[in-house]
Amino acid sequence: MTAFALRGLLGRKLRTALTAIAIVLGVATVSGTYVLTDSINNAFHSIFYETRAGSDAVISGKAAFDVSSDTGATAPSLDETLLTRVRALPEVADAEGQVNGQAHLIGKDGKAIVYGGAPNLGFSIANGASRFNPLQLVSGRWPKADEVVVDKSTASKEHLQVGQVVGVQAQGPVRQLRVSGTVKFGSVSTIGGATLAGFDLPTAQQLFDKPGKLDEIALAAAQGVSDPKLISAVHSVLPADAQVRTATAQSHEDAKDTDSFISFLQKFLLGFGGVALFVGSFVIANSLSITIAQRTREFATLRTLGASRNQVLRSVMLEALVMGTLASIVGLFAGLALAKGLFSLFDAVGFTLPNNGLTLETRTIVVALVVGIVVTLLASLRPALRATRVPPIAAVREGATLPESRWAPYRLPAALVLTGIGFAALLAGLFVPDLSTGQILLLMLGGALLVFFGIALLSVRLIGPLAWSLGWPATKLGAAAGALARDNSRRNPQRTASTASALMIGLALVTLVSILAAGIVSSFRGSVKEIWRNADYAITAQNNFDPIPIAASDAVKKTPGVTEVSDVRAGEALAYGSKIGITAVNPSAAHVFNLDWTEGSSAVLASLGDDGAFVDKDYAKSHHLTVGSPVPVTFADGSQELFNVKGIFDPPTGGSPFGRVTMSTDVFDRHNPQPENLYSFVVMHGGQTEANEAALDKTLKSFPNAKAATRQKFIDNQISGLSSILNILYVLLALSVVVSLFGIVNTLVLTVFERTREIGMLRAIGMTRRQVRRMIRHESVITALIGAFIGIALGIVLATLLIARVDFIVLSIPFGQLIVFAVAAVFVGIIAAIFPARRASRLNVLEALQYE
Repeated sequence: MTAFALRGLLGRKLRTALTAIAIVLGVATVSGTYVLTDSINNAFHSIFYETRAGSDAVISGKAAFDVSSDTGATAPSLDETLLTRVRALPEVADAEGQVNGQAHLIGKDGKAIVYGGAPNLGFSIANGASRFNPLQLVSGRWPKADEVVVDKSTASKEHLQVGQVVGVQAQGPVRQLRVSGTVKFGSVSTIGGATLAGFDLPTAQQLFDKPGKLDEIALAAAQGVSDPKLISAVHSVLPADAQVRTATAQSHEDAKDTDSFISFLQKFLLGFGGVALFVGSFVIANSLSITIAQRTREFATLRTLGASRNQVLRSVMLEALVMGTLASIVGLFAGLALAKGLFSLFDAVGFTLPNNGLTLETRTIVVALVVGIVVTLLASLRPALRATRVPPIAAVREGATLPESRWAPYRLPAALVLTGIGFAALLAGLFVPDLSTGQILLLMLGGALLVFFGIALLSVRLIGPLAWSLGWPATKLGAAAGALARDNSRRNPQRTASTASALMIGLALVTLVSILAAGIVSSFRGSVKEIWRNADYAITAQNNFDPIPIAASDAVKKTPGVTEVSDVRAGEALAYGSKIGITAVNPSAAHVFNLDWTEGSSAVLASLGDDGAFVDKDYAKSHHLTVGSPVPVTFADGSQELFNVKGIFDPPTGGSPFGRVTMSTDVFDRHNPQPENLYSFVVMHGGQTEANEAALDKTLKSFPNAKAATRQKFIDNQISGLSSILNILYVLLALSVVVSLFGIVNTLVLTVFERTREIGMLRAIGMTRRQVRRMIRHESVITALIGAFIGIALGIVLATLLIARVDFIVLSIPFGQLIVFAVAAVFVGIIAAIFPARRASRLNVLEALQYE
């Protein structure tokens, strides 16, 4: 039977290849995800560990809690005198201090050089020849006073030459520095879209407004001194707001946020690989079901010759095993190409990532092969069991078909139960309180899978009416060929439903994503219009989300025509034992923002003082706060303040720019040594005019990383990042649509084999080749439209349930996009029909009439 199974596969090369493509694409997604994330992880870890390669220990500021990067909260800086005390320790052979922060290089167009969301890193280089310096000099020399070295990649992209003067903006206005050299980072081939700017220590301290301060001190142990002994010795001279770690421990700490991001990215991308495999399982099961139905007499002959049911089962499963193994191997290596494509995709949307070459781990090989083979075997199990039910007598019957399973009468009740349980699980995951994150994800994932299975089974009952209605245009456009196509779609509802279900899943997810995105955009627009009271312009970073120096706001306040400037700062703090987002505003906020106050009024914004704060409604409810209630807040520098609640507001659906607790900027600045604005809102005489805009642009020339935007432009800028994310999502979801496309191709090819004599008869009685092609094409389009109709409807239902649970999104149906999806389904059907239609039209009439 083994030889028989293998010969069967070789005898059906086209059918096998088309079926295997589904698993190839799914495995490629899984493999490509692991290769991509492993490559990013290795590149980042090379950066972090090479940074500390020359150090044995590192001293840094000690925050009162674990501060996240890019939140506005930072660990306290070190006093420069600490470096002298550390160097005096006999256990220390060498020590070097450094300051760092965000430093934007300014391009020839006068704007900050920013590549997507990548960081713009600035740092001091006390001694280029130091063992602590991870950079390699490519050209020129290390920087001296009023000089800068830039990374080779940025210098190449922006045509920066050694000796050229370039603008650099950090905490204050732009400073003009001379490029003394170009550098590269260790062994990493590319650091992504990040820019590097290195300065001597005094220049860096001036740029980052840290006179007499250091952010960290790198240490080298004296000969024979172990790491624990070094750490112990350094502890004796450390102030309370400083800490020391080994270089390895510091590298782990540096990589913590990145590791979390990569872990999320990996799970996120693997989810799309799972979707592709899930869709592929439908394609495999449907394709094998068709081929087994077509091989009824073949299996019956085997049974007549003495083959047992188990032997037939093993034969079919062996075919699936061989096909799954080969497809998984191809998919594994296709994943390498996909990983390169994903790097390019992220680069295209401005999300350039570090790369040190593709990494293929053993884990990737094992997981990709196991997943591909297991999914193939599971998908082939039901068709294989059907093959065992072929009776021997079918060998002598003309047109024999597989007998119905004894479970067939229960298909409809089972579909209803599965769908009901699936929706119940989804509702439980969304609305049952006090569930853990793992429980929520398990309920939602399991519920979604059950819903998809249930709807796929229920769709059999819908094929008749849907094919009749959606196929009506085909009868008008294709005449007799269109009418035959509609009848063919209704002839075998189970087959049509299985084929349409693969496309249904992909389009349901695409619809879900598009509705959620439309809801987020609609909510955000509504909230900005509701909160934005009198402001004429918003000052934000060039990339729309980086913080901007307070000096930019101070300069704007002096601009002719400006009457009010309201700043919003953001950071992190501890309150009631939990880390929360905090914000700060100046008194001008009372003239800018329109908040829905449940307690208090806009006057609160101007009268916060040294001990006042306002909170949002949900935070007040969860901690039983009212006006006058005390709120204890611990800042990153370890200091504590007790604030009195002066107001409680109800944020609009789309959210607000304020954190859980909002205080005055004066208090915020006392506890955050490097405060920056997230936004600044400007009121000007005359409102929005060309003259006012020109005046702001003139002021902001000294701060190229900042820009002024009207309310509409501010909204468009803020949601532009969402558009980039959506483009990535659509590309990833397109993989499942491509898998379903091959499912339609495979089904049509197999039905052409099955209807060879029928097509020959049609050709014999006068049907032209063009009409045959038209018939197959219309049948494909009808199947695709059925999948699109069910998928879009299901996507709307799922999105509605999700939005009902999420407070900050309103339901907004993007009808234009849904129409585009339906039209795209028609094109999928047309493309899928090209090869099967050509094959059908080229059948030899006499050979077709003799085909069995």
